[in-house]
Amino acid sequence: MIGLNVLGVLALAVDTAMCGRLPNAPAALEALGFATQVVFLLMVAMLGLVVGAVALVARAHGAGDAERVSHVLQQATQLTVLVAAAVAVVGNLTAPAILRVLGAEGAALELGLSYLRPNLSFCVFYYLSTLYAAVLRGVGNTRLPFLISLGSNALNVLFNYGLILGNFGLPSLGVQGAALGTVLAQACGVAALVSILRLRPIAGLSLRLRPAPLDRPLARSLVRVGWPAALDLILLNASFASIIGMLGRIDPVAVAAHGIGLRIQALAFVPGLSISQATGAMVGNALGAGNVPEAKAVVRASIALSTAVMSALAALILLGAEPIVEIFDVPPGTPLMDYSVQWMRLLGLGMPIVGVHIALVGMFRGAGKTGTSLQVNLVGTLVQIPLSGLLGFPLGLGAWGVWLGFPLSFVVKAAVGVWMYRRGYWAVAGARV
Repeated sequence: MIGLNVLGVLALAVDTAMCGRLPNAPAALEALGFATQVVFLLMVAMLGLVVGAVALVARAHGAGDAERVSHVLQQATQLTVLVAAAVAVVGNLTAPAILRVLGAEGAALELGLSYLRPNLSFCVFYYLSTLYAAVLRGVGNTRLPFLISLGSNALNVLFNYGLILGNFGLPSLGVQGAALGTVLAQACGVAALVSILRLRPIAGLSLRLRPAPLDRPLARSLVRVGWPAALDLILLNASFASIIGMLGRIDPVAVAAHGIGLRIQALAFVPGLSISQATGAMVGNALGAGNVPEAKAVVRASIALSTAVMSALAALILLGAEPIVEIFDVPPGTPLMDYSVQWMRLLGLGMPIVGVHIALVGMFRGAGKTGTSLQVNLVGTLVQIPLSGLLGFPLGLGAWGVWLGFPLSFVVKAAVGVWMYRRGYWAVAGARV
């Protein structure tokens, strides 16, 4: 799980590291800082579908119903293609306006659009690879998606090395080349996954490509479980978008630093996120079998392990913030380095409490109680956005104050999540889903 998630975010880190070596590196990094927020928005519609599919697949697998597992996969695949088509059209139409709202202008706006167009137009490959990896996780197979992702990331490095910097006789397309290389690698990964799932069932899971009528009751179940998770992601993106908007009004260099920090954050949060995802699958399996005590034991172990792992990584980030930022070819002593190190260290300070929060998110999703997870994040976001604004502007703390509101909001989220866990309703209701 950890390896799979590291590979999942590595593509963005590779893009940033290579674009940092372009002649127009400052503008390219600023553009990626803005465009990354829009890429995250791509996952809003898809996350709801994925969370719903995993919850239903895990429960069916726990109950030993292989036919139900394959049926959910088939229906989810069809819905994913439809959602991707809608996002491709709407996303391309609204991308310029979204970037302007975030504060992008001039070269950053144009470069951001050149990065977003391919990602938006071919998001179906990203969506399908995410869906299949998640469903395989639901039946206990993380090895296959890990191996496929390993191959995709190797291709991503080669494609980006050629298309961003103009190696292997390919044109140097800069930021646009980063998007094209990633899309090509994702397409190869999806083709491999589809071929394998078609050739042999895995844990009772087989992929049916022949179109089937829409299963309306199943679709309603996917929406019921998934829409709170989609709103959850909207809240998270609202949180990050508010930070981007505030930073853009303080110093554009802080936006580029924020983009670098997000790459590091994505990698640093991988172990905790992996534990959270495994928690969701294991809680779903346990509740599908009607074993509430086992589900609670999984949650307790998840909280302890996630907190310990995230604390260890926090220490590494706090001690090595500057060398880590230098990986992105940021010169020491520059404003970009100073901002990036500030953001990194604030992330590090907040990671232990984040470990508690994301373990509980996995529990709620595995139990199908995505609405509870949404309530927790809503409270945290309603604290973070005004707090960041207060610290950054009236109190005069600038970018540091804007960033400080983010880890502080996780203290609130963790406290509310623990309270919800102790109430115990998630286990009883989840067993009935």
